[in-house]
Amino acid sequence: MTTEPTSPPRDGTGERSAAQNAQPDGAPCRPCQALALAEAVAKAEYDWSRATDCRVLMKRHRESGECVAGQSA
Repeated sequence: MTTEPTSPPRDGTGERSAAQNAQPDGAPCRPCQALALAEAVAKAEYDWSRATDCRVLMKRHRESGECVAGQSA
């Protein structure tokens, strides 16, 4: 018996749901990781404005329903 790979179910917008994006060990979601990396790069380049922008975007993302890490991270 063989099983065929299936793609994960999507919601009406074609995006994966927050539960499907969940990290098993409670790690931050991919957008959180990307924003944290962008902030670190901005700080390393002494671009304080861009670092602030990253923090604002991170806060907005965490307050949205899309973030699996929630406001606790």
